[in-house]
Amino acid sequence: MKIIKFQKKIINSGYFVFCLFCVSIFILSLTPNNFLNAKNNRQETYKQLSLFGDVFQRVQEQYVDDVEDKKLIESAISGMLQSLDPHSSYLSADDYSDMQVKTKGTFGGLGIEITMQDGVVKVVSPIDDTPAFNAGMMPGDLIIGVDGLSIRGLSITEAVEKLRGPIGSKVKITVIRKDQDPFDLEIKRDKIKIRSVRYEIIQDVGYVRLTTFSETTTSSMKEAIGKIKNKTGINFQGLILDLRNNPGGLLNQSISVTDAFLNDGEIVSTRGRNKDDTSRTFAQAGDVIDNEPLVILINSGSASASEIVAGALKDHGRAIILGTRSFGKGSVQSIIPIPGNGAIRMTTARYYTPSGISIQAKGIEPDILVESGITKKNDKNSTNLREEDLKGALDKSNKNSQSLQSQENKNMADKLLEDNQISRAVDLIRGIKLYGKKKDNNKKLAREGKKTKKIS
Repeated sequence: MKIIKFQKKIINSGYFVFCLFCVSIFILSLTPNNFLNAKNNRQETYKQLSLFGDVFQRVQEQYVDDVEDKKLIESAISGMLQSLDPHSSYLSADDYSDMQVKTKGTFGGLGIEITMQDGVVKVVSPIDDTPAFNAGMMPGDLIIGVDGLSIRGLSITEAVEKLRGPIGSKVKITVIRKDQDPFDLEIKRDKIKIRSVRYEIIQDVGYVRLTTFSETTTSSMKEAIGKIKNKTGINFQGLILDLRNNPGGLLNQSISVTDAFLNDGEIVSTRGRNKDDTSRTFAQAGDVIDNEPLVILINSGSASASEIVAGALKDHGRAIILGTRSFGKGSVQSIIPIPGNGAIRMTTARYYTPSGISIQAKGIEPDILVESGITKKNDKNSTNLREEDLKGALDKSNKNSQSLQSQENKNMADKLLEDNQISRAVDLIRGIKLYGKKKDNNKKLAREGKKTKKIS
């Protein structure tokens, strides 16, 4: 009778079915090549599966509240994946659907890219013009509480669920920032519309900012560069590609953005667990700015896809990297759908730059280290008095002849130039072009000098 009762208990709890399923999957996964190697470990695997089943049964029978089997199993899967690294996780059907919407450029939430660090939610980067960005969230911020409740120790999926809510609702986030006491930020949730590409012209230098890598990033970037070249014409000096606080996105877009500036060569390689899990991607001919100077801005919020672009163009000597060291997320996450049950996000490979350097936990080091900062210009400084400022000075009648539209553009350019890193990048590009012109002019003068000597 005890045996019969025990068997009924097992069947009712789902323990027997679950263990049988796990064991079946394990056995079916064995191929002839690894069957013998796995044989020695099989008994230990059975023992661990039995342990899981025992715990599963205990929770069902003795936990203070009833818990659905589905929730227990999903939590077990989530815990297994999250124990691997900060980026592997289980996506419920709703989470999977939200992720698909996000890569298309529109989604709901606060507008931050997050990861886990020692059981605490860490902000990789806020996305431009989103509620989190406008509230002052910064890369490296640690989120320890939501609406007065601690979220330490929660999985990244659970933390995201706490941060989400109806559009228009407010959430109070407790933040730890370097060298500061914990403080609260109140953010109003909204529908996030990502404008992944912005552009401006600063002293005939093109400025393009990529906020993320979505499905339209490359085409929008090329369109922006085309408009810049049309407006500047022969005066085009070069391009600043701003990848600061860009948390990444689609791998294929980072590859196509890089390809836009290269004529040949490797862009990125990915290497998985096995030797056969290696892939390399190469550039096709065609440089969208015809080999003009290119400066890329990065910082600690530049991650993943941003680092692929910066790393490849740095290794090929096609761009000068300016700013501070990037985030260092050099791992590949594959999204594996589970029909009817969402998907799993699992790390399956690492990224390597063309020179064979892993990005993971190292990031991209800038060629020129420039810390962030704001330098406001004071046009009313009396020490800057010049001849044209004197009353009745000659040849000053055209001083204020700019159109309203050009003045507005100038004001935007001036505002960008208050950014220390952008200002340095503009000076660098203009310096490269000026030096090149002087070298060409010196060669021309040397040739003319030789001709004059021959004639004399």
